[in-house]
Amino acid sequence: MAHNRSPTPVSWWVSSASPHNLGNMADKYGPVFTIRIGLHRALVVSTWEMAKECLTANDQVSSSRPELLAAKHLGYNYAMFGFSPYGSYWREVRKIISLELLSNRRLELLKDVRASEVVTSIKELYKLWAEKINKSGLVSVEMKQWFGDLTLNVILRMVAGKRYFSASDASENKQAQRCRRVFREFFHLVGLFAVADAIPFLGWLDWGRHEKSLKKTAIEMDSIAQEWLEEHRRGEDSGDDNSTRDFVDVMLSVLDGKNLGDYDADTINKATCLV
Repeated sequence: MAHNRSPTPVSWWVSSASPHNLGNMADKYGPVFTIRIGLHRALVVSTWEMAKECLTANDQVSSSRPELLAAKHLGYNYAMFGFSPYGSYWREVRKIISLELLSNRRLELLKDVRASEVVTSIKELYKLWAEKINKSGLVSVEMKQWFGDLTLNVILRMVAGKRYFSASDASENKQAQRCRRVFREFFHLVGLFAVADAIPFLGWLDWGRHEKSLKKTAIEMDSIAQEWLEEHRRGEDSGDDNSTRDFVDVMLSVLDGKNLGDYDADTINKATCLV
Protein backbone atom coordinates (compact mmCIF):
# COMPACT_ATOMS: atom_id res chain seq x y z
CA MET A 1 0.00 0.00 0.00
CA ALA A 2 1.53 3.29 -1.03
CA HIS A 3 0.53 6.78 -0.08
CA ASN A 4 -0.20 9.13 -2.92
CA ARG A 5 1.98 11.83 -1.48
CA SER A 6 5.73 11.45 -1.10
CA PRO A 7 6.84 12.23 2.42
CA THR A 8 9.30 15.05 2.72
CA PRO A 9 12.64 13.82 4.11
CA VAL A 10 13.30 15.58 7.39
CA SER A 11 16.24 15.74 9.74
CA TRP A 12 15.24 13.83 12.85
CA TRP A 13 16.72 13.21 16.27
CA VAL A 14 15.60 9.94 17.82
CA SER A 15 15.22 11.63 21.20
CA SER A 16 12.50 13.87 19.78
CA ALA A 17 10.69 11.11 17.88
CA SER A 18 7.93 10.60 20.41
CA PRO A 19 4.90 8.45 19.54
CA HIS A 20 2.82 11.64 19.37
CA ASN A 21 5.15 13.22 16.81
CA LEU A 22 5.23 10.07 14.70
CA GLY A 23 1.46 9.80 15.00
CA ASN A 24 1.03 13.36 13.73
CA MET A 25 3.31 12.61 10.80
CA ALA A 26 1.32 9.43 10.03
CA ASP A 27 -1.87 11.49 9.96
CA LYS A 28 -0.24 13.86 7.51
CA TYR A 29 1.70 11.47 5.25
CA GLY A 30 -0.13 8.17 5.61
CA PRO A 31 0.61 4.74 7.16
CA VAL A 32 4.02 4.42 5.45
CA PHE A 33 6.62 7.15 5.21
CA THR A 34 10.34 7.66 5.58
CA ILE A 35 12.27 9.95 7.88
CA ARG A 36 15.91 10.85 7.90
CA ILE A 37 17.99 10.11 11.00
CA GLY A 38 21.22 11.93 10.38
CA LEU A 39 22.69 10.40 7.22
CA HIS A 40 20.32 7.43 7.28
CA ARG A 41 16.80 7.05 5.96
CA ALA A 42 14.33 5.06 8.07
CA LEU A 43 10.94 3.59 7.16
CA VAL A 44 8.04 4.20 9.57
CA VAL A 45 4.87 2.10 9.43
CA SER A 46 1.90 2.94 11.62
CA THR A 47 -0.70 0.23 10.95
CA TRP A 48 -0.77 -3.47 11.70
CA GLU A 49 -1.52 -4.22 8.06
CA MET A 50 1.70 -2.54 6.98
CA ALA A 51 3.65 -4.21 9.79
CA LYS A 52 2.30 -7.60 8.65
CA GLU A 53 3.30 -6.81 5.08
CA CYS A 54 6.84 -5.96 6.21
CA LEU A 55 7.22 -9.07 8.38
CA THR A 56 5.68 -11.61 5.97
CA ALA A 57 5.80 -10.87 2.26
CA ASN A 58 8.83 -8.57 2.60
CA ASP A 59 10.44 -10.13 5.65
CA GLN A 60 13.85 -10.60 4.00
CA VAL A 61 14.04 -6.89 3.31
CA SER A 62 12.98 -5.84 6.82
CA SER A 63 14.69 -8.61 8.84
CA SER A 64 18.07 -6.93 8.87
CA ARG A 65 19.24 -4.49 11.52
CA PRO A 66 21.35 -1.34 11.35
CA GLU A 67 24.94 -1.44 12.52
CA LEU A 68 24.68 0.61 15.70
CA LEU A 69 27.33 1.28 18.35
CA ALA A 70 25.34 -0.58 21.00
CA ALA A 71 25.04 -3.65 18.77
CA LYS A 72 28.75 -3.57 18.03
CA HIS A 73 30.01 -3.30 21.60
CA LEU A 74 27.26 -4.98 23.64
CA GLY A 75 26.34 -7.52 20.96
CA TYR A 76 29.81 -9.05 20.49
CA ASN A 77 30.37 -7.25 17.20
CA TYR A 78 26.88 -8.16 15.94
CA ALA A 79 27.11 -11.83 17.02
CA MET A 80 24.11 -11.35 19.34
CA PHE A 81 21.07 -12.66 17.47
CA GLY A 82 18.84 -9.71 18.34
CA PHE A 83 21.33 -7.26 16.82
CA SER A 84 22.93 -9.21 13.98
CA PRO A 85 22.15 -8.28 10.36
CA TYR A 86 20.16 -10.64 8.16
CA GLY A 87 22.32 -13.27 6.50
CA SER A 88 23.57 -16.86 6.74
CA TYR A 89 24.81 -16.41 10.31
CA TRP A 90 21.49 -14.91 11.47
CA ARG A 91 19.52 -17.74 9.83
CA GLU A 92 21.72 -20.42 11.41
CA VAL A 93 21.52 -18.95 14.92
CA ARG A 94 17.78 -18.42 14.54
CA LYS A 95 17.43 -22.10 13.66
CA ILE A 96 19.42 -23.11 16.75
CA ILE A 97 17.35 -20.87 19.02
CA SER A 98 14.04 -22.07 17.54
CA LEU A 99 14.88 -25.77 17.72
CA GLU A 100 17.12 -26.04 20.78
CA LEU A 101 16.43 -23.16 23.16
CA LEU A 102 12.92 -21.78 22.70
CA SER A 103 11.15 -24.83 21.31
CA ASN A 104 7.99 -26.05 23.03
CA ARG A 105 9.85 -29.16 24.11
CA ARG A 106 12.69 -27.25 25.75
CA LEU A 107 10.35 -24.87 27.54
CA GLU A 108 8.27 -27.83 28.72
CA LEU A 109 11.39 -29.54 30.08
CA LEU A 110 12.25 -26.39 32.01
CA LYS A 111 8.78 -25.77 33.44
CA ASP A 112 9.88 -27.26 36.78
CA VAL A 113 12.52 -24.55 37.01
CA ARG A 114 9.90 -21.85 36.69
CA ALA A 115 7.56 -23.52 39.16
CA SER A 116 10.26 -24.21 41.76
CA GLU A 117 11.54 -20.64 41.55
CA VAL A 118 8.07 -19.24 42.27
CA VAL A 119 7.68 -21.59 45.25
CA THR A 120 11.14 -20.75 46.57
CA SER A 121 10.57 -17.01 46.26
CA ILE A 122 7.25 -17.22 48.11
CA LYS A 123 8.88 -19.27 50.89
CA GLU A 124 11.60 -16.64 51.19
CA LEU A 125 8.95 -13.95 51.38
CA TYR A 126 7.26 -15.85 54.21
CA LYS A 127 10.60 -16.27 55.98
CA LEU A 128 11.19 -12.53 55.72
CA TRP A 129 7.76 -11.89 57.21
CA ALA A 130 8.39 -14.35 60.08
CA GLU A 131 11.72 -12.72 60.94
CA LYS A 132 10.64 -9.07 60.76
CA ILE A 133 7.00 -9.18 61.80
CA ASN A 134 6.01 -6.34 64.10
CA LYS A 135 3.07 -5.82 66.45
CA SER A 136 0.79 -4.94 63.57
CA GLY A 137 1.56 -8.26 61.91
CA LEU A 138 2.80 -6.49 58.78
CA VAL A 139 6.15 -6.30 57.02
CA SER A 140 7.09 -3.72 54.41
CA VAL A 141 8.24 -5.32 51.15
CA GLU A 142 9.21 -3.61 47.90
CA MET A 143 7.12 -5.77 45.57
CA LYS A 144 8.45 -4.19 42.40
CA GLN A 145 11.93 -5.37 43.30
CA TRP A 146 10.59 -8.76 44.46
CA PHE A 147 8.87 -9.43 41.14
CA GLY A 148 11.96 -8.18 39.27
CA ASP A 149 14.26 -10.48 41.24
CA LEU A 150 11.86 -13.41 40.73
CA THR A 151 11.82 -12.83 36.98
CA LEU A 152 15.59 -12.49 36.80
CA ASN A 153 16.10 -15.65 38.87
CA VAL A 154 13.82 -17.64 36.55
CA ILE A 155 15.68 -16.36 33.48
CA LEU A 156 19.13 -16.95 34.95
CA ARG A 157 18.28 -20.47 36.07
CA MET A 158 16.97 -21.36 32.61
CA VAL A 159 19.91 -19.75 30.87
CA ALA A 160 22.87 -20.51 33.13
CA GLY A 161 21.59 -22.52 36.10
CA LYS A 162 22.28 -19.58 38.43
CA ARG A 163 20.22 -18.08 41.23
CA TYR A 164 21.44 -14.78 42.62
CA PHE A 165 18.60 -12.99 44.40
CA SER A 166 16.81 -13.79 47.65
CA ALA A 167 13.96 -11.90 49.35
CA SER A 168 15.09 -13.08 52.79
CA ASP A 169 18.73 -12.07 52.29
CA ALA A 170 18.82 -8.29 52.47
CA SER A 171 22.60 -8.14 52.19
CA GLU A 172 22.78 -9.95 48.83
CA ASN A 173 26.18 -11.06 47.63
CA LYS A 174 28.40 -8.91 45.47
CA GLN A 175 27.85 -11.11 42.43
CA ALA A 176 24.08 -10.55 42.59
CA GLN A 177 24.48 -6.78 42.92
CA ARG A 178 26.98 -6.77 40.08
CA CYS A 179 24.68 -8.82 37.86
CA ARG A 180 21.70 -6.54 38.47
CA ARG A 181 23.76 -3.40 37.85
CA VAL A 182 25.28 -4.69 34.61
CA PHE A 183 21.95 -5.86 33.18
CA ARG A 184 20.28 -2.56 34.02
CA GLU A 185 23.13 -0.69 32.39
CA PHE A 186 22.83 -2.92 29.33
CA PHE A 187 19.13 -2.11 28.79
CA HIS A 188 19.75 1.57 29.52
CA LEU A 189 22.56 1.88 26.98
CA VAL A 190 20.77 -0.11 24.29
CA GLY A 191 17.93 2.43 24.36
CA LEU A 192 20.12 5.53 24.18
CA PHE A 193 20.64 7.54 21.02
CA ALA A 194 24.26 7.90 19.93
CA VAL A 195 25.21 10.79 17.68
CA ALA A 196 27.70 8.51 15.91
CA ASP A 197 24.85 6.25 14.77
CA ALA A 198 23.20 9.09 12.89
CA ILE A 199 26.34 11.00 11.88
CA PRO A 200 29.21 8.46 11.71
CA PHE A 201 31.98 10.95 10.96
CA LEU A 202 31.36 12.59 14.36
CA GLY A 203 31.93 9.31 16.18
CA TRP A 204 35.45 10.22 17.24
CA LEU A 205 34.02 12.98 19.48
CA ASP A 206 32.08 10.43 21.58
CA TRP A 207 29.63 13.02 22.88
CA GLY A 208 28.31 12.10 26.28
CA ARG A 209 30.97 9.40 26.61
CA HIS A 210 28.43 6.97 25.18
CA GLU A 211 30.93 4.67 23.49
CA LYS A 212 33.16 4.60 26.56
CA SER A 213 30.20 3.45 28.68
CA LEU A 214 29.31 0.81 26.08
CA LYS A 215 32.82 -0.63 26.13
CA LYS A 216 32.94 -0.70 29.93
CA THR A 217 29.58 -2.47 30.23
CA ALA A 218 30.50 -4.91 27.45
CA ILE A 219 33.63 -5.96 29.36
CA GLU A 220 31.62 -6.56 32.53
CA MET A 221 28.93 -8.53 30.70
CA ASP A 222 31.53 -10.68 28.97
CA SER A 223 33.21 -11.35 32.31
CA ILE A 224 29.94 -12.65 33.79
CA ALA A 225 29.18 -14.81 30.74
CA GLN A 226 32.74 -16.17 30.67
CA GLU A 227 32.40 -17.25 34.30
CA TRP A 228 29.22 -19.14 33.39
CA LEU A 229 31.00 -20.91 30.53
CA GLU A 230 33.96 -21.92 32.67
CA GLU A 231 31.71 -23.21 35.46
CA HIS A 232 29.71 -25.30 33.00
CA ARG A 233 32.86 -26.69 31.45
CA ARG A 234 34.03 -27.78 34.88
CA GLY A 235 30.68 -29.47 35.36
CA GLU A 236 29.82 -27.46 38.48
CA ASP A 237 26.39 -26.32 37.32
CA SER A 238 25.45 -28.96 34.73
CA GLY A 239 24.04 -32.45 35.07
CA ASP A 240 24.14 -35.63 33.02
CA ASP A 241 20.42 -35.58 32.27
CA ASN A 242 19.85 -33.82 28.95
CA SER A 243 16.31 -32.81 29.91
CA THR A 244 17.47 -30.61 32.80
CA ARG A 245 20.21 -28.80 30.99
CA ASP A 246 20.16 -25.02 30.82
CA PHE A 247 20.78 -22.91 27.73
CA VAL A 248 24.55 -22.69 28.22
CA ASP A 249 24.81 -26.49 28.38
CA VAL A 250 22.71 -26.88 25.25
CA MET A 251 24.75 -24.33 23.32
CA LEU A 252 28.02 -25.97 24.36
CA SER A 253 26.88 -29.27 22.86
CA VAL A 254 25.22 -27.76 19.78
CA LEU A 255 28.20 -25.59 18.85
CA ASP A 256 30.79 -28.31 19.42
CA GLY A 257 32.79 -28.52 16.21
CA LYS A 258 30.58 -26.05 14.34
CA ASN A 259 31.84 -23.13 12.33
CA LEU A 260 29.44 -20.20 12.06
CA GLY A 261 31.04 -17.39 10.10
CA ASP A 262 33.74 -15.29 11.75
CA TYR A 263 32.76 -16.01 15.37
CA ASP A 264 34.21 -18.66 17.64
CA ALA A 265 31.94 -21.03 19.56
CA ASP A 266 32.42 -19.28 22.91
CA THR A 267 31.46 -15.90 21.48
CA ILE A 268 28.30 -17.31 19.88
CA ASN A 269 27.40 -19.10 23.12
CA LYS A 270 27.78 -15.99 25.26
CA ALA A 271 26.07 -13.71 22.76
CA THR A 272 23.10 -16.08 22.29
CA CYS A 273 22.55 -16.78 25.99
CA LEU A 274 22.82 -13.12 26.97
CA VAL A 275 20.31 -11.98 24.37
